Amino acid sequence: MASKSFDIVVIGAGPGGYVAAIRAAQLGLNAAVVEREHLGGICLNWGCIPTKAMLRSAEVFHLMHRAKEFGLKADGIGYDIDAVVKRSRGVAKQLSSGVGGLLKKNKVTVIMGEATIPAKGKVAVKTDKGTEELVAKNIILATGARARELPGLEGDGKRVWTYKTALQPPHMPKKLLVIGSGAIGIEFASFYNTLGAETTVVEVMDRILPVEDAEISAFAKKQFTKQGMTILEKATVKKLDRAADKVTAHVEKDGKTETHEFDTVISAVGIVGNVEGLGLEKLGVKIDRTHVVTDEYCRTGVEGLYAIGDIAGAPWLAHKASHEGVMVAELIAGKNDVHPIKPEAIAGCTYCHPQVASVGYSEAKAKELGYEIKVGRFPFIGNGKAIALGEPEGMVKTVFDAKTGELLGAHMVGAEVTELIQGYVVGRSLETTEEDLMNTVFPHPTLSEMMHESVLDAYGRAIHF
Repeated sequence: MASKSFDIVVIGAGPGGYVAAIRAAQLGLNAAVVEREHLGGICLNWGCIPTKAMLRSAEVFHLMHRAKEFGLKADGIGYDIDAVVKRSRGVAKQLSSGVGGLLKKNKVTVIMGEATIPAKGKVAVKTDKGTEELVAKNIILATGARARELPGLEGDGKRVWTYKTALQPPHMPKKLLVIGSGAIGIEFASFYNTLGAETTVVEVMDRILPVEDAEISAFAKKQFTKQGMTILEKATVKKLDRAADKVTAHVEKDGKTETHEFDTVISAVGIVGNVEGLGLEKLGVKIDRTHVVTDEYCRTGVEGLYAIGDIAGAPWLAHKASHEGVMVAELIAGKNDVHPIKPEAIAGCTYCHPQVASVGYSEAKAKELGYEIKVGRFPFIGNGKAIALGEPEGMVKTVFDAKTGELLGAHMVGAEVTELIQGYVVGRSLETTEEDLMNTVFPHPTLSEMMHESVLDAYGRAIHF
């Protein structure tokens, strides 16, 4: 059977892979993408997008209950979980077919099947018609990651769920345990809690949302507790006893183990890279804790083989994967102004209620790195737009280098902060200083004015607080 030849073959069509293939095609390279399941990957089909659709339903439901506050009437408020899920799946489907359209428009060859790399520069794809052989000087691994399953805490699709089941729930939880309080765990906790599930979150670290600034984590915890969640920090789920209609969790905290009964458990304890079955070890690719080891340009050390996105390590974010895809495509095409992606320049967003967003160093991290810092804070309660929206709970925090005025980090919790954070991301990317930010005119009335006030506060100049 004759091999098909390409300049570049991308394995995986998630937000890293399909973007890499499109950019390569734009640059005149003959590109193919191999995908075993669905275009758009986890993010689009089972992650970022469908969860946001469900969280939007929960947000509208929450607002319906607050109608009276806004001078409105809403009676007989309820929800249909199946209809909520159906909308979420519809949104994912629409975008997934959109990716197919984009690949076609850019003349990228799409091959559905399971890929292996039998030798350098070769990709074998097992399709439902047999095996196809592809030859390419450049191969990009973009195979992503899947949910980490801890022994004894594995999902069973009935009472113990991973993210996939939580997105298409077989029943509505009444009493829910969420194991892990990273972005995935907290988003599901927020969704089900808002719809009325009695929710408990167990986190092994000393605080929830452990990658966020400590002050932001504490603020978020206070809000979640106010919403009726039970938060157990520095706690571990040792085992789960499963019955047909319930799960008994053995939770260890402060050296004591207690049992708690739930009707549903969601396990969200991190992810593992999809590195198996590709033939990577034989090629001499270094793998460290299920992630491919790369340099800052996503090179694996094996000539012509790159790894991007979740498989190449933290931060495990779709936008990081997409940017790495573009960077690698440009590198392969011989562009000479290619810049590596810096992890501290990538914003993280969590779409719980209240939302959480951050970029750069936390206050503790900046101190640990030896910076002398200035910190500014501004509360939502001091902002006209936040009060008009009925969202007075939140804060914006900024961290500056006291010597140079460089913005080292920004951290937010509250309404729409996932949209606001980008202002600071752009600022950091343009190497802005506190002076530039202070001299920028922010429109009024907007939530963004708090970003200005937080900068002013770092230098003792806040006006409205």
